[in-house]
Amino acid sequence: MSEHLLEIEDLKGYYRGIFGVVRAVDGVSLTVDDGEVVGLAGESGCGKSTLAQLCSGTPNPLLHYESGKILVDGSDIYQTDPEVFRTEFKCKRMSYVPQASMDSLNPVKRIRDFVMDVVRERTGKKPSKVEVLTMAGDHFEKLGLERSVLDRYPHELSGGMKQRVVIGISTLWNPKLLIIDEPTSALDVTTQRLVIISLVVLKKAGIIKSMLFVSHDITVLGQLCDRCAVMYGGKIVEVGSMNGILDSSLHPYTSALISSVVSYDPERMGRGGLKSIPGSPPDLRDPPPGCRYHPRCEKCMDICRVKEPPLNAIENGRDVACWLY
Repeated sequence: MSEHLLEIEDLKGYYRGIFGVVRAVDGVSLTVDDGEVVGLAGESGCGKSTLAQLCSGTPNPLLHYESGKILVDGSDIYQTDPEVFRTEFKCKRMSYVPQASMDSLNPVKRIRDFVMDVVRERTGKKPSKVEVLTMAGDHFEKLGLERSVLDRYPHELSGGMKQRVVIGISTLWNPKLLIIDEPTSALDVTTQRLVIISLVVLKKAGIIKSMLFVSHDITVLGQLCDRCAVMYGGKIVEVGSMNGILDSSLHPYTSALISSVVSYDPERMGRGGLKSIPGSPPDLRDPPPGCRYHPRCEKCMDICRVKEPPLNAIENGRDVACWLY
């Protein structure tokens, strides 16, 4: 068996503010093995991006790590000294590309100056400009970007180029694990393909070993991922191989999610036509009792309304949290 490069165990992370307490990630367990690409799918508001933020080790101010473990390469990131985590973990063992990452580029700095700032921040040293820019230029070329991109300002780049620049900077140190959140959501389908190809190149070249790829578009995950986890209401409801999830989903929510996706493949066209999921996602300030999907589920039983289903192994490599199983 492969070793777990990322191991999440009973993780809880809540937003706290004047709006109350939002249980965005509420008891999640998941693994990413060495050499594996795992997708994380679900509707907006299900907790995907929150989980990715928690795994980055530096969640936004309103998001609080509550309990559980996140082990990266065998080390618990929330029990690691912050300075060691900043200099030895980030960008080296793991790297995080957040949602709307294109906005992270400084609009008044050329890409080369932004790269120098990142290297200085991560190493704590004054780097050699020639060495850094040579390394960055070589790395960018692997992603299909010309070296001249280093001399441009962000506003001179297209959305897809900016996304690949951010991915390139995030992987300069060949991190073992890349956590990437919705990298294709703001791009047209042609540019999405270029970003996916860039990630495939990084993986095949051994620049990164494993990925946790977050997306609401399960068809995008299907192009890249070995395995997929589906989230709903702050919890994992199904985990399985990517093809298994797409071809024979078990949880009613997973089936409904796939049925709501427009596809040109007749065999995957929503299993009988395009459908929407009735109702709305739960308010995670006051989630419903029992199974959190039961108010929207066509197969709801009495037990679903009162008792939360555990995430059980149904078969080898296939887990589902549903009383039907």
